[in-house]
Amino acid sequence: MTDIAPVRRALISVSDKTGAAEFARKLNQDHGVEILSTGGTAQTLREAGVPVVDVADYTGAPEIMEGRVKTLHPRIHGGILARRRLDQATMRENDIPPIDLVMVNLYPFEQTVAAADTTFETAVETIDIGGPAMLRAAAKNHTDVTLVVHLDDMQAVLDELAVNAGTTLATRRRLAAAGFAHTAAYDHAIATYLSPHGPADQGKAATNPEGRNALPAKWRPNAVKVEDLRYGENPHQQAAVYRVDDSDATGIVNARLCQGKPLSYNNYGDADAALAAVRDFGEVPACVIVKHANPCGVAVGPDLATAYHRAFATDPMSAFGGIIAFNHALDGDLAGQIIDNQYAEVVLAPVLTEAALAVFTRRKNLRVLAVGDFHGAASDRCVTRSIQGGLLRQQPDTQDIDREKLENVADTTPDGNQIQDMFFAFRVAKHVKSNAIVFARQGQTLGIGAGQMSRIDAVHIARQKAADSGLDLNGSVLASDAFFPFRDGVDAAVAAGAAAIIQPGGSRRDDEVVEAANEAGVAMLFTGIRHFRH
Repeated sequence: MTDIAPVRRALISVSDKTGAAEFARKLNQDHGVEILSTGGTAQTLREAGVPVVDVADYTGAPEIMEGRVKTLHPRIHGGILARRRLDQATMRENDIPPIDLVMVNLYPFEQTVAAADTTFETAVETIDIGGPAMLRAAAKNHTDVTLVVHLDDMQAVLDELAVNAGTTLATRRRLAAAGFAHTAAYDHAIATYLSPHGPADQGKAATNPEGRNALPAKWRPNAVKVEDLRYGENPHQQAAVYRVDDSDATGIVNARLCQGKPLSYNNYGDADAALAAVRDFGEVPACVIVKHANPCGVAVGPDLATAYHRAFATDPMSAFGGIIAFNHALDGDLAGQIIDNQYAEVVLAPVLTEAALAVFTRRKNLRVLAVGDFHGAASDRCVTRSIQGGLLRQQPDTQDIDREKLENVADTTPDGNQIQDMFFAFRVAKHVKSNAIVFARQGQTLGIGAGQMSRIDAVHIARQKAADSGLDLNGSVLASDAFFPFRDGVDAAVAAGAAAIIQPGGSRRDDEVVEAANEAGVAMLFTGIRHFRH
């Protein structure tokens, strides 16, 4: 028994008509395939000179309800679903010829609802019913039926017809899998739109009985492999990078690699951390240097070059082999300063000038990424992390300091410059692994303590980092991502030179912590906001 399935009759009904006429012409002229089609697709094929039988004429049933019902007919679905060896009698009895190839792509639901002016009624009318039904029917009966969903599969089918006068089972099974994946993604997009927390709810957050914002009861991301990676975190681990259906357009996975080798698994993680941090500074020229998913230097300035050199000065040793991120266009002059100053794994910016790209070619292995303009488009995508046997999913940490809720809890009041630096340091601390401590002054990090099991250790490490880089902490501000559980962290910060401290507050020993600040004569603000990052 051969696994070759002949193609004598094809049904073509597509929303995206790119290449459809040429495909249909080759089916008909080169292989004698009868073409069935619907509505606008039939008109497109006729205009291209392809003989077409309208589905309405084929079934004897006209399109009704403004096209809502046109292919939902036994002669269509019977022709697709009929088992060629088992259902012959039923097919003869009901005059149902076989349909051997189905080419379908669906109404552009995601593109429609992405438009700001799309009404709910328009979105609902863009939900395809007949298309998915035919697609699933053809995929189910792939033993006998060839399905074409993606435009790039047309040529593969034509190539097999030229060689075999039919398609192979292996090809039909691959196309069937692609078809089911396509409908799964399509249904997921619709379910997301219609869910209480989705766009159709016009921004009104769904709540559970406790009154908290609810995430969907079921979440099935449509993930498409972008590329296989050389390895994962370590050479003995296989890895790949995927793009999900709701991925941020200015995220790392969608960035343009301007030069250098493909990103590694660790490059992706570090570059993502760097982008998340630098986009938090809005329009203010900023530079973030990341090493092993932690910022090792962050600064703002009147221009990117100033910000870069101040960020680098925080911890030149750790910056070696790091990820450098900017929030404005990177020019040739700064590109030259970077490659003359340090070795880096990745440099990323919204855009890079032609001069910058030309300079970077002096370092062939340097990966250069253009991520696109992200100003005013802070990512609001949920954050997902895998754990053994499941997933953790949460809203992104986009909460900023509410000036109205700041508490000045110490006897000393911070001045305007200190407050500005406290806000800067606290913003940086949001992107440092917990426990996180950040010393800063005049828009520059001076010492960062990251990922420690105790907060006092994070203070000691940040102090030591500043000393190693020759940076003076006297008069600096300190930010802590969470409250101080004991006064020892404040005592250590004061001993290091901190003159003002910003922290969430909320410890059972807040009184002791504030007392330590008062004894030292330093200012202290409570934000009421915690920024754990694990």
